[in-house]
Amino acid sequence: MPKYAAYEPATPYFDLVRGALGDLVDGVHFFDIVADDVVYEVLYDVPGWPRVINGRTDLMAAFKGYVDNIALQSADKLIVHKTDDGAVVVIEYEVHGTILATGVKYNNRFCSIIKIGNRNITHWRDYMDSLAAWSALTAPTPRSHEVGADVADD
Repeated sequence: MPKYAAYEPATPYFDLVRGALGDLVDGVHFFDIVADDVVYEVLYDVPGWPRVINGRTDLMAAFKGYVDNIALQSADKLIVHKTDDGAVVVIEYEVHGTILATGVKYNNRFCSIIKIGNRNITHWRDYMDSLAAWSALTAPTPRSHEVGADVADD
C-alpha cells in the first residue's frame, strides 16, 4: 500500500499544489513538501476544521477527516504568483468533488498564500468561497435520480 493511500480522495488537490510549487520544494507528495512544524491557517469557519493547524502530523489528521467526507474528482484553473524570489507563492485554484454522505457535488474556489523555507512549505494561509462549502455541506441528500446534482456551482 502506498505511503499516502488513505488520502487518495484529495489527490487532485495535492497534485495541483505540488505542480504549482515546482522546483521551489523537495519531495513528491504534498505531505513530503510540508515542514514538520508547518503552520496551516484557514481564514474561514467550517465545522470540524480548525482555524490553525500546527505541524505536519496534525495537518495529516485534519486531511484524513476531509477525505472521509469529500472526494475530489479534479482541481483546476490554477494561477500562480511567485514573489520574494519564490519565498512566497500565491495560488488561485478550484476544486471539484462530491460530498460522500449525500452525493452532492462540491465545487469551490481558493486562494492560498504559501511561505517556503528550506525547500518546504512552512506557512499556509487559505481563503475560500465559504458559501460554496456551506451550501454543499448542508444540502439535503438528493433523491436517487438526482445524485450528483449541482450545488454551489457558478
